[in-house]
Amino acid sequence: MKIYTQFIGEGVKIEISGKKVINGILIEVGNEILIVFNGEDYIYVPNGHIQTLHIIPKDDYSISEPTNMPVLEQDEELALRKILNSAKGVFLEIYVTGNQPLHGYITNVMNNYFSFYSPVYKTMLISLQHLKWIIPYSSNISPYKLSAENLPVNPISMSLARSFEVQIGKLSNKLIVFNLGKNEDLIGRIENIDNNIIEIITARGNSSYLNLQHIQTVHIP
Repeated sequence: MKIYTQFIGEGVKIEISGKKVINGILIEVGNEILIVFNGEDYIYVPNGHIQTLHIIPKDDYSISEPTNMPVLEQDEELALRKILNSAKGVFLEIYVTGNQPLHGYITNVMNNYFSFYSPVYKTMLISLQHLKWIIPYSSNISPYKLSAENLPVNPISMSLARSFEVQIGKLSNKLIVFNLGKNEDLIGRIENIDNNIIEIITARGNSSYLNLQHIQTVHIP
C-alpha cells in the first residue's frame, strides 16, 4: 500500500467493506494499516478493507489540520498487531459488523483475534480478519460516561487460546452469540465444530451451520 504515501497530507475519501465511507486527511501509511484524521478523531483503517480511495481537492473539504499526534504508539512501520497492543486499556470505538460500532477497550491480543471489553456485550472475541477501523477516544471520557464500577479496568479474565479457531472450539456446549446476533440463527449453543463448520442449536432446538471464516464477533450472553 506504499502507493498511498504520495497522498499523505491530502484529503481522502475511503470506502471500506460494509459500504462505510471515511473522509479526512491522510496522516500515515503502513503496509497493514493507514491513519486518517477526520477533524476530530484519528481513524486507523486496516488496508485489507479499503475498497476505494479517492483524493478530495482541498477546496472541497473543510477539515482543519491536526494539532497533535495520533494517540496510539507507532514504530517506523505501522503494523496492525502492534497498534492493537498499544491500544490495550485505551477507550476505543471499533467497527466490525452491523450498523453500530462497538465501544470499550482491548484486553488481550492473540495471533488472529483479540478480546474486547464492551460495557454492553461484556467480553467479546473479535476476528482480526474482520476488523474495519479503530478510533481511540480523543478525550478521557469513558464510553457512555460510565463510572469505574460499571466499566471495570480489569474485567473478569478468561483463558485464551492463541488462535480464533481453537478458542471457539473451547466454547463447545456453551450458549454464544455470533456477529452480534444479527439474526436468530447466530444465537445458540455450540454443538459441534468440524473442518471450520460450526453447528449450533438454536432456541427452537434446530441446527444451524455456520462457516467459521465468516464469524466476526463472539460473545457469551
